[in-house]
Amino acid sequence: MEYHYEDQSLLSAIKNGDEKAFDVLFKKYYPMLCAYGNKFVELEDAEECVQDAMIWLWENKEVLVIQSSLSSYLFSIVHHRAINRINQNEIKSRAENYFYEEMQSLIEDANFYHIEELTIRIQEAVAALPESYKEAFMMHRFKNMSYKEIAGILEVSPKTIDYRIQQALKQLRIDLKDYLPLLLPLLMK
Repeated sequence: MEYHYEDQSLLSAIKNGDEKAFDVLFKKYYPMLCAYGNKFVELEDAEECVQDAMIWLWENKEVLVIQSSLSSYLFSIVHHRAINRINQNEIKSRAENYFYEEMQSLIEDANFYHIEELTIRIQEAVAALPESYKEAFMMHRFKNMSYKEIAGILEVSPKTIDYRIQQALKQLRIDLKDYLPLLLPLLMK
């Protein structure tokens, strides 16, 4: 019961805006929550889920109503955030794969009368990307490497690879905007 009492005491202090109590709570639960979240997602994502959960707890301290123990509540928040992260990653991966497959079928489609011009424009647009974006984009799109594999080779975090690829796609959309009407029917399927 002492363990439970300690959590209730911390929670009361946090509700009153005590940053030191929040710091104690954070240090107490952070490693356990990260280990728990890591059962569902990569450690880096688990750490983000825990940090998000803790920030949410602090930001909502005045209106917080916990029906169970504080530890159960925190583990539940991390579990939900990890499941959401899994869903977000799956949706993102499916969208990227769909776009890639559609682009491949478009390029392979012999009836597409702009194929040569579009191919040249795509090559030029990719060549114009900053080197770090281009390298990550090419490894992911054309060598089918995962963010984690690319991150290992380039000695950066998977989040950095994600950022570089997103920036490459953003730049390609801008550079190829004149060809968007030709690509739009494929994106609307």
